[in-house]
Amino acid sequence: MREFSLRFSRMGPNLFWTIDPGVLIGVALVGGVYVTRWWRVRQGPSPRSKAEAPVWRLCCMLAALLTSIIALVSPVDALADQLFFMHMVQHMLLLDAVPILAIVSLTKVILRPATRAVRDLERHAGVLAHPAFAVVLYVAVIWCWHIPAAYDLALRHPVVHVLEHVSFLAAGSLYWWHLLSPIRSRMRLDGMGPIVYMLSTKLFVGALGMGLAFAPFALYPYYVHHARIWGLSAHTDQSIAGLIMAVEQSLVMGIALVVLFLRALTESEREQLRKERFQLDGQGVA
Repeated sequence: MREFSLRFSRMGPNLFWTIDPGVLIGVALVGGVYVTRWWRVRQGPSPRSKAEAPVWRLCCMLAALLTSIIALVSPVDALADQLFFMHMVQHMLLLDAVPILAIVSLTKVILRPATRAVRDLERHAGVLAHPAFAVVLYVAVIWCWHIPAAYDLALRHPVVHVLEHVSFLAAGSLYWWHLLSPIRSRMRLDGMGPIVYMLSTKLFVGALGMGLAFAPFALYPYYVHHARIWGLSAHTDQSIAGLIMAVEQSLVMGIALVVLFLRALTESEREQLRKERFQLDGQGVA
């Protein structure tokens, strides 16, 4: 919790690290569980053990944990209280960067101890497990927290600020899970599904970013009345924040679509190889 954080400055009056026990303990627990499971899979008896737990997957999880630390306890967090555009950077890291890296770090084998629990949860969640709900939640979380009254409330009250960050992580994780999950879902996005899924989300969020970028005046009283740094006015700060949101959403969508397209090609090639192998085996038996 922010109110129990111990803060110290080493880089000037506006740049300091936040020693937040909750964040550090959470990162340590997630990292410990993942590294333990990754190592067990990698040391398994199967010849494919190392392939099921490659080093680059471990690097993705470590990058996700490092990104969490950067977002929540580094000077980014300190500057987020003083600059709108740094707060936007923090939000984008929690919404997209951390969930993407964490989910990509998983494989079917690494996730296997929890696979049944995940599928049971999906089955009992009903409409909440549908991709359409993930889209609505992602867009609603971003738009609602950027209502000036809600935004200022989060900045002024530590508990609300924690809730804001948790909601970003939850919405981002659910959203990217439907696209990047290593296990097949009952509601898997196929064909044009991923494109429609991403366009329906990123366009709404990008529109919010452009609205903030080109708003004729500063919308957030907290930043208007807060002491300004680096010579940026509240209005200019807001415009930069809006552009960061719009550009980030476009870049992430473009990169994700390329990756999904390449993955679809790979899966198609594997499926074709399976069919050819099955046909050859059938001819051999005949």
